[in-house]
This record gives sequence, C-alpha cells and structure tokens, in this order.
Amino acid sequence: MSANSSASLSAVSAASSSASSRTVVTGREIRLASRPVGAPTEENFELVTAPVPQLGEGEILVRNTWMSVDPYMRGRMDDAESYIPPFGLGTVLEGSAVGEVVASRADAVPVGATVSHFAGWREYAVLDGAAVSVLDVSAVPAQAYLGPLGTTGLTAYAALTEVAPVRPGDTVFISGAAGAVGSVAGEIARKLGAARVIGSAGGPEKTAKLVNDFGYDTALDYRAGAIAAQLAEAAPGGIDVYVDHVGGDHLEAAIASAATGARFALVGAISGYNATGPVPGPHNLFQAYTKRLQLRGMLVSDHFGLFPEFTERAVGWLTEGSLHTEETVFEGIEQAPAAFLGVLSGVNTGKMLVRLT
Repeated sequence: MSANSSASLSAVSAASSSASSRTVVTGREIRLASRPVGAPTEENFELVTAPVPQLGEGEILVRNTWMSVDPYMRGRMDDAESYIPPFGLGTVLEGSAVGEVVASRADAVPVGATVSHFAGWREYAVLDGAAVSVLDVSAVPAQAYLGPLGTTGLTAYAALTEVAPVRPGDTVFISGAAGAVGSVAGEIARKLGAARVIGSAGGPEKTAKLVNDFGYDTALDYRAGAIAAQLAEAAPGGIDVYVDHVGGDHLEAAIASAATGARFALVGAISGYNATGPVPGPHNLFQAYTKRLQLRGMLVSDHFGLFPEFTERAVGWLTEGSLHTEETVFEGIEQAPAAFLGVLSGVNTGKMLVRLT
C-alpha cells in the first residue's frame, strides 16, 4: 500500500469515529446512464466520482478489491419486472464484490477483515455490518469467493446435485462450458460420477481448454457447425443431464439428443438476452413430453442452504488441486463496463473479474 493510500485510510478511520457529518473521502462508481435497446454499449454506463458518507452506528467502510460482472446483469438494465429489481437510471449498479474493511463501527466486523457483499461497481462501499460475510482467505485468494467459491460455483453444484442431479454413469452436456459456471460444472459432474461430459464453447482455443484443462471428454464448437448435429454425433446414446446457459439452438439440440427421462437445469439463455422482440421457444418442445424430460428452471438464491456443504467440498478440491479454475481479469473500475460487455460476447474463459486498484 502506498503512503498516500495509508494516509487516506487513516483519515477515513479517524473520521468514522467522529460525530461530524462531513465527507472525508471520495470514490469512483459506475452508474446506469441509459437503458440499452438490443446489445448494450459503453454509452449506457457513466463513471462518476462520488462522496463516501460518514459511517453510522453498525456500519463499515469497505475498499473493494475485486468485483464480479455476470450475464444476469443484462436483464437488470431493462425496466422490466423480473426475479430481481432493475437497475435504477442514474444510480450506481450493484453486484457481488470482495474487499477490505478500512473503517468500522460494527463490533463483529473489524478493520482489516476481508468481506464479500453485493455493493460492487464502486471503489468504496458503506454497508451495514450484518450485510457482509467475513471471509477466510488463509487457504484461497479473496477473489475465489466471486468464482468457484461464490454463487457461480454454487450454481454449478446445485444444478448437478439438486436441480438435474447427476447419477453414476450419466452422460452430461453443458453449454457455455468455458464460462464461469460451465468451467466448474464439467469438473463437478465428473466428481459426481458422470461417465461422459460434453461441453460447448465458441472457437478452437476454448474447446481445446475444455478437454485439456476443465475435464471434458468432448468439446463442441458452436461456431464450426450446427450444434444439434455435433451433439448427436458426440452422444449417440443420448444425454442424461443438460445444464443450459445458452437457450436457443443449444436447448433444441439437447431436447433432440435427450434420453428418456433426462434432466435439464435451465440456468440461463444468453443467446436471447439482447433480443428486441419475443424469443421463440424450441421448435421440438413436444419431444420433452414424449421423452418424459424434466426441464427445471433454477435461481441460485433458492439453493443458498447448500453453501456450507458446497464451500467445504470446494475448498478441499481447490487446495488439493483437483478443481481447475481460471479467471479473465480487467483492471480498474473504469474497465467494468468493458468487462461486462465482454461477458455477454463470450470473450472470457472462466470467471470474469474486475480488479479495483
């Protein structure tokens, strides 16, 4: 930490115990400048320097060090009713982040603690001490709690244990397999007893990584040809489990190749997130009836009860080296919009993160 940073944090700590209401520090944040029509652009975001208010009783000040950008945030840019409220125009965005507590008026959260919370897209966050989780970073890096130990890792685990449970000997297909959830899901499927794990990704570099690094038996390149034909060839006996992050042609292909009684976890449908009109459903949906498929949508928030079990297992996998993970990192709060747009266009391998410096 530089001398200037130390001086700033000392000023924040001193001010936090003062009764004064004056602002002693500022931080940069990203606000929603306009709502996109179709694919978002950087013009939809605004970088603003804003004052950080004095702490109230029970509050803490966190200097964010890492923040997450995720595909679900695209839906929050629209003024539409959904499972989570839309971002407000002219207000700072939010999402998962980790950081260091630099001032505290909450007895349970001391200065120096590393915490996770939901006030990302900003350099400093004032939070109720009860709204954060204190992290153990003795064995894993802090940013792991945004990826394999965070909601993305939990999504993969819940999808394959509760929503579309893997059984020994299953053939599993995962779309978006090089992304944050998919890159973990293939390895977890194998640990749960899958006999064959198939993934899809875009381009030869990513498909090679699926096989060489992420534990997949076969990788399908959706840019190289029709995904339905590739999946039929890769799984001539059918698939038993499908974890869907793409929707569209991938969902149609999975239905066509599904074995009787196959189980689908519908996690996301990124292929339609920027659509400006109604997105058609799978043309072969009636096969889900005749094959007696189980198509179940999932929100990771419904499975937070799994966090203790999952964290214990995943920390063990990470520390023993049996769970391979990767990150794509953009540097600085000003690069957060570019990182988010990169997630939507698939530039990342593994978890997309922004490091705040």
